Amino acid sequence: MSATFSSLRLSNYRLWFAAALVANIGTWMQRVGQDWLVLTHLTENSGTAVGTVTALQFLPFLLLSPYAGLLADRLPRRKLLMATQGAMGVLAFVLAALTLAEVVELWHVYALAFALGIASALDGPVRQTFVAEMVPPEMLPNAVGLNSASFNAARLIGPGISGLLVAAVGTGWVFLINGISFGATIVALACMNTNTLRTLPVAPRGRGQIRDAVRYVRGRSDLVVILAVMAVMSMFGLNFQLTSAMMARIEFGQGAGGFGLLGSVLAIGSLAGALLAARRERPRVRLVLGAGFAFAVATAVGALMPTFWSYVALTIPVGLASLTMMTAANATIQTSTDPVLRGRVMALYMMVFQGATPIGAPIIGWIGEHWGPRWAILLGSVMVFAACAVATAWVVRNWNLSLRVHRGRRPVLEVVYLDHGGQRPDVGGQKPDVGGQKPDVGGQKPDEGGQKPMASRSGP
Repeated sequence: MSATFSSLRLSNYRLWFAAALVANIGTWMQRVGQDWLVLTHLTENSGTAVGTVTALQFLPFLLLSPYAGLLADRLPRRKLLMATQGAMGVLAFVLAALTLAEVVELWHVYALAFALGIASALDGPVRQTFVAEMVPPEMLPNAVGLNSASFNAARLIGPGISGLLVAAVGTGWVFLINGISFGATIVALACMNTNTLRTLPVAPRGRGQIRDAVRYVRGRSDLVVILAVMAVMSMFGLNFQLTSAMMARIEFGQGAGGFGLLGSVLAIGSLAGALLAARRERPRVRLVLGAGFAFAVATAVGALMPTFWSYVALTIPVGLASLTMMTAANATIQTSTDPVLRGRVMALYMMVFQGATPIGAPIIGWIGEHWGPRWAILLGSVMVFAACAVATAWVVRNWNLSLRVHRGRRPVLEVVYLDHGGQRPDVGGQKPDVGGQKPDVGGQKPDEGGQKPMASRSGP
């Protein structure tokens, strides 16, 4: 089996991967159906209403993520996942029943979106950290990349199916299918061989455990840079469902099929990015920033496309850049964080990453409704570019880096550390660890993805 799919050699991970693919297809189907229901049936093309639904669905991440991370560090992760996945399935069934009975109202969607956000906020940290129970530490970056591949393969399939089903039979059946899809995850978790699952450290009960995680992150400047950039990315850049709905409906006059097509084509680039991520052994902070710059440029160009099909084509590089950025951030944090704190640190990441959406989505929706969806997308492009530029300047100044671009047949970016004998000083004043131990990669010091870098390292 190739390096890209090496984690699939493990039976527990194979079960998880297959079940997650089914559940993710259902989730993407519901996202498309929910936005289309609000935009075309419950309102008259109100981007503000769609943005409000998105905000309500992600607001619990801002409120509950630290406590969800503490639960992920304390409770049996497999059983906790069964509970959260079951809760999300029940909520999908409720929305399906209301829609099929033709009694659904906008406030129903608001309430159910908020309830789904609560379940998702509790599910997120434990879902992220459970991967480390299924695979050994050296396979963790590969498993994180394959998880993203599953999610984006579902994005490739789900929106297209949803668009066709919405046009043929209505949104209610889409919600029903999503509710059923959560059963696949629950069955897979129940069928796993618990004897081969890795036992991760459990956080003891005590006071101030969330503060411990905050102090840990504050002492790691690499993590702070990632969290800051991803917050801006989530707030203004990752509003694809909202901006795609408005572009399809308002700018290009498309129906549900066109909206679904945008999501599926976007996923082509995202899936490519996920598969490339699965091959990377050591993600780096510079990859997060570089992908952010690429995302800003791609979305800005896409916002200026004059036709529907040219806009569709630009969603491929947008998907590639955004997924590369997200996967690099996720894997860098997971692989460089102390396992005892991993659930809480990932919860802080998800609080910043997912919790920023409620702030940005209504703003993007309002701009799209009053100024046009192109301006909404351009705002995101400018904000992400500015965040990456500021972060890069800060890193160069505070990590004492020199960036050199070598031009030739294959351009290369060389990163050189200027002090401490050519080596970078400790990040945040401490040596971050991997799995609670000092990393040793091939006898060399790993680079800035949350670890001490080599004195000089070249790469594309």
